[in-house]
Amino acid sequence: MEKLINYIRASKIELAKVIFPTKEQVKNAFIAVFVVVTIVSLFLALIDLIMSFSLKSIL
Repeated sequence: MEKLINYIRASKIELAKVIFPTKEQVKNAFIAVFVVVTIVSLFLALIDLIMSFSLKSIL
């Protein structure tokens, strides 16, 4: 039982050290990820379209 109490105390101490992101930081990170994923998706779709068209032309 003593180990459990020590674990909980240590967890509370470690959790107090955590710096959580602000709302603005989370929003900026979300926008950055969304933009990058969108650009990569469009790029891969373009490559797929080009390769598909090339393969149809060859065959």
